[in-house]
Amino acid sequence: TRIAPADDQLVGNIHKGCDANGSPLHSMNRRDSSLPSRLRQRLLQPLRRMRAMPPPKCRSRKPGSSPGPYPCVVAEDWSRAAIAGILLVPPRSLPAATLFAMLPGWIDTHCHLDASEFDPDRDEVIERARDEGIAMLVLPAVGSFDFDVVRALAQRHGLAYALGIHPLYVERADDEELDRLQQALRERRDDPRLVAVGEIGLDHFVPGADRPRQERFYVAQLKLARDAGLPVLLHVRRSADALLKWLRRIDVAGGIAHAFNGSDPQAAAFVERGLALGFGGTMTFDRALQIRHLAQSVPDASLVLETDAPDIPPHWLYRTAAERAAGSISRNEPAQLPRIARTLAELRGRPLEEIAQLTSVNACRVLPRLGVLMQAPAPTLSSEPEREQTRSV
Repeated sequence: TRIAPADDQLVGNIHKGCDANGSPLHSMNRRDSSLPSRLRQRLLQPLRRMRAMPPPKCRSRKPGSSPGPYPCVVAEDWSRAAIAGILLVPPRSLPAATLFAMLPGWIDTHCHLDASEFDPDRDEVIERARDEGIAMLVLPAVGSFDFDVVRALAQRHGLAYALGIHPLYVERADDEELDRLQQALRERRDDPRLVAVGEIGLDHFVPGADRPRQERFYVAQLKLARDAGLPVLLHVRRSADALLKWLRRIDVAGGIAHAFNGSDPQAAAFVERGLALGFGGTMTFDRALQIRHLAQSVPDASLVLETDAPDIPPHWLYRTAAERAAGSISRNEPAQLPRIARTLAELRGRPLEEIAQLTSVNACRVLPRLGVLMQAPAPTLSSEPEREQTRSV
C-alpha cells in the first residue's frame, strides 16, 4: 500500500533506518509508539505473516565459518509469498521501509547505458525501456574513466549504478586504478544510487588474457566491496571455480553472478554465498542448453534478469559476423527485457507477471538499496539534455 503524502518525512527517516524522531530503528513491534498506528500496522502485517511461515532452508556450512549477511537460501515457498506482497529480506540487509516498497515494473540488473553504441539515441533508449515497463536499470562501470559517467547517467535518469574495474580492462589499467576505486567508493558511500561494486570478476575465455593480474584486481575489489558493505556484480566467463575460491575466503554482502553459464554445482555454490544468477538474451537461444536448464532448475529466489545491453542480444536481434560486417546492427537494449523474460516464464511454466514480480523482489534483496530507489519517481528529462561523456570498451 502506498503511504499518504503526509507521511513523507517519516518515510524518509525510515529509509535511513530511523524512527519519527530520528533515532535508530532496529525493529518493528507493538512498542514502536513513535510510528503512527496506520504505518505501524502496515509494517507489522507482513512481518507477522513472515513469522507464521516456515523458516528458510539453510545449506550446511563448515563448522566455525562465518554465516555472512545472507546465511540462508530462501525457500521457494517464501519466494512465492513475496509475489503475494511480502518483500523478503535477509537479516540486517534492508531498511524496514523496504518491507512495503512498491515494485512498479521490471529491473534490468546489468546494462551498459554509457556505451558509445547508445550515443545517437540514449534518451530514446531510456524512454522505450520505460514504455515497456522497465522501472530500474543498474549501470556497472568498467574502469575509473567511466565512474563519473555512470553516476551522472544514474542521477539524471533516476537509475542505479555500480563502480568497479572490469577484468578485460585491467591490462590497460595502471596500478593506481584500485586506489581510484577505493577513493570513489569512500566519496560516494552515502549515494543511494550506488548499489554495488562492479563489474568485477575473471574472464578465462579470451585467449592471452593476463590471469594473474585479473585475479589480483578481483581479490582487491572483493576486499573493497566487503569494507564498503556493498554487494558485487561478477563477470563470470569460464571462471566460476576461480571466483568461488575467493568468495569463500572474502565474505561479501552477496550480489549477482552476471550472465551465469556454469554447472549445476557451481550455481548452487554461488547461491549458497548469497548471490543471485543473472539471465538474459543467451537464454532465448534454443541451443543454449545449459543456460536454459539452469533457468528451469535454480530456486525462485536466485533469479534476476538482465540485458547486458548493448551486448548479448536475444536471438531475434542476433546477426552473424558476416551480417555485422555488411552493416547489419545487432544492438541490444533494455526495452527487450520483457520479451526476454517471456522465455524464462515459458521455461519455468509461470505467468509472465509472476516472473516480473519475482525477479524484481530478488533484485531488491540482493542489491538492497534498489528497494528504496524503486519508490522514487524518475526525473523528468530537460528539453535540451546535457550530453554525457561515454565509454567504448
